[in-house]
Amino acid sequence: MPTLRTEIEINAPRSVVWEALIRKDEWRRWNTFLFDGDPALRICQGQEIFLSVRRLEDDEFTDIEPLITLVQPQVCLRWVARTPGFRSESSFELQDLSPTRTLYSHQERFKGILSNVFLPFIRQDEKQGIKRMTRQLKRYVERREYRQYRKEKRDRQYRSSL
Repeated sequence: MPTLRTEIEINAPRSVVWEALIRKDEWRRWNTFLFDGDPALRICQGQEIFLSVRRLEDDEFTDIEPLITLVQPQVCLRWVARTPGFRSESSFELQDLSPTRTLYSHQERFKGILSNVFLPFIRQDEKQGIKRMTRQLKRYVERREYRQYRKEKRDRQYRSSL
């Protein structure tokens, strides 16, 4: 089964990375690979959601309707998108490296009789897209964490000056 995989270390607790990952209505703030097609649909196991994929930043959107197959809070999110003869499974996994560092992994697996037809055309673009999303998630979460750290530090300084 052809697989694309990328991972990155993020300087933030797993809970913060998870929150950014499951709030698909906020993806537009940081994610240029996946776009939320219906913010009213929440990410929950057994739910079908509507997304658009943009493999290359200047490319057209491709609409997908994946079925969420697994939600393990702060650990793993998986969905499957199907068209006749083609199946893609997306997996987003989080692991603690320390209390303030998380390993984020994004994996795409393809199968089906038409995967041999589609993959030569989308493999490189899909890989670029998931790598871009991974970098963007890291940047978004770490900036958010830094802003929160600075706010808490200012609040502590303010309280101690009273």
